[in-house]
Amino acid sequence: MKRQYSVLAIGVISVSFAAVLIRLADAPSLVIAAYRLCLAALILAPFAVKLSGKELRKIPGRNLAMMLLAGGFLALHFGLWITSLSYTSVATSVVLVTATPIFVAIASYLLFKEKLTVKIVLGIAISIGGSVLIGYGNWSIGTSPFLGAGLALAGALAIAGYLLTGRRLRRTTGLLSYTFVTYSSAAVLLLITALASGYSLSGYSGNTYLMFVLLALIPQILGHSSLNWSLKFMPATMVTIAVLGEPIIATTLAFLILNESPTLTEIIGGILILGGILIAFRGNKIPTAQL
Repeated sequence: MKRQYSVLAIGVISVSFAAVLIRLADAPSLVIAAYRLCLAALILAPFAVKLSGKELRKIPGRNLAMMLLAGGFLALHFGLWITSLSYTSVATSVVLVTATPIFVAIASYLLFKEKLTVKIVLGIAISIGGSVLIGYGNWSIGTSPFLGAGLALAGALAIAGYLLTGRRLRRTTGLLSYTFVTYSSAAVLLLITALASGYSLSGYSGNTYLMFVLLALIPQILGHSSLNWSLKFMPATMVTIAVLGEPIIATTLAFLILNESPTLTEIIGGILILGGILIAFRGNKIPTAQL
């Protein structure tokens, strides 16, 4: 397997832990999101300054503005999606938030002239069909499934903007510089929003603080950074198609850890998602590149 695919796979597996970790954190949604990004930015800070200090100082104003925009999209995504988990099941929330390929494919074609082959379109259609099956069996789970679904879908639109912006910037900007600026700007926005909403940043259990740290390390630094690395070498559409594997992993983790049992439709949906991903990636050639 090519290194690009390996890194992308690591990213998908890592982000799949997010939903379960969020469920295990006993704190308001905005507080969870703020801690996740703030801790990730703080962890990256010394490495960014030491290894990418020169590049950070020389980032063109236009690129810096786009990085801040990407951070805004990321903050909006987390604020919406993490909140959705309070109203609906892990499976439904993750399925809807990973509907991103539809938006990214259209935007990539219009903005970047990235070609959509028959296999890519077919793969997206089959995977989305599998995602719908997974979500269908969990539609009635949660305190307000309709609200949760709407928030998750809005989160999908936000992450589409984040990935499309990253696709453009990662062609010329180093991974560490890009992730540090993006995560930091998202962290500031989420922190301000959480405080303005009247939430406290202290007084939570030790287990909740542990979940904050794990969210920063696994889904954010390892997961999102792997996806951002992949954006330099693959079209944004292909990255989002790979992320369609997240519902399968997240649903499995929810079963093992949260005791949310998968249904027959979820199993069939998972098979369709995997089949769609394989079809989309089959024959899609990407250049061999260096880390």
